[in-house]
Amino acid sequence: MLERVHLTIIREVDRQGSLTAAANVLCLTQSALSHTVKKMEQQLGTPVWDREGRNLRLTQAGQYLLGLANRVLPQMEHAEDRMKQYAQGQRGTLRIGMECHPCYQWLLKVVSPYLKRWPDVDVDVKQRFQFGGIGALFGYDIDVLVTPDPLKRPGLRFEPVFDYEQVLVVSEDHPLANEAYVTPEQLATEVLITYPVETDRLDIYNQFLTPANVVPKRHKVIETTDIMLQMVASGRGVAALPRWLAEEYADSMPLMPLKLGKKGISKQIFLGTREADDAIDYLAAFVALARESDWSAARLRV
Repeated sequence: MLERVHLTIIREVDRQGSLTAAANVLCLTQSALSHTVKKMEQQLGTPVWDREGRNLRLTQAGQYLLGLANRVLPQMEHAEDRMKQYAQGQRGTLRIGMECHPCYQWLLKVVSPYLKRWPDVDVDVKQRFQFGGIGALFGYDIDVLVTPDPLKRPGLRFEPVFDYEQVLVVSEDHPLANEAYVTPEQLATEVLITYPVETDRLDIYNQFLTPANVVPKRHKVIETTDIMLQMVASGRGVAALPRWLAEEYADSMPLMPLKLGKKGISKQIFLGTREADDAIDYLAAFVALARESDWSAARLRV
């Protein structure tokens, strides 16, 4: 019979790379872990690992169980944490997943008053997901997903929280700085700086460059907004960001936001949650706070 401990072992061996390392993490002796593994394979009637000397390689059955472990164990652990919080009279932790790199400044403006209103709730922010943001939401790795690109799925709800315009940011002395708008062809000779996101998920590509069959001279990836815009201000490249964020930085840096095409690119930020969590008061309060008019795009500047 398949038990939770079996899934835990499979996941930990995959994470650590060996039975010895997994045994240390699980606070077991290597012999005890090896015995459990052998008994598990006997009960299942099929090997989970192929042994090549000291190396272990998951069999097809093992790969299936690893996928199951990565889906099921986070949900069980989340449920146990939630039950512990109920038992102790606590509200718990609101885990926020970010698929919008430039939204951290916006998030800080929401989190600060939220923490004051909900002193018994902690906030954690995650950016890297094993199965993407939607998978993290389904798998109970996060409770809220901040994303500009919602994917409708049964059991999930996405609430729009504010609208914004995606613009091109250049230095004030850039040759394009005085243009009313830019065309895709004008970026063919530019160094485009973006966050570390797949190009097919970047608006500057999928809504502007790619439809026009244009690629920039060079594509450079930078993780932090501050460094990205320092590079732009020094003439090392151009970047695509929300207008509210570009204008906020333009107050202290020589930057110019430009419309992308005659019509521009309009976007929305959404908060994704699980429908099953509708009754959680502190989660609903966070979504409501994020939707308040004071946090609209027009008021995000400081």
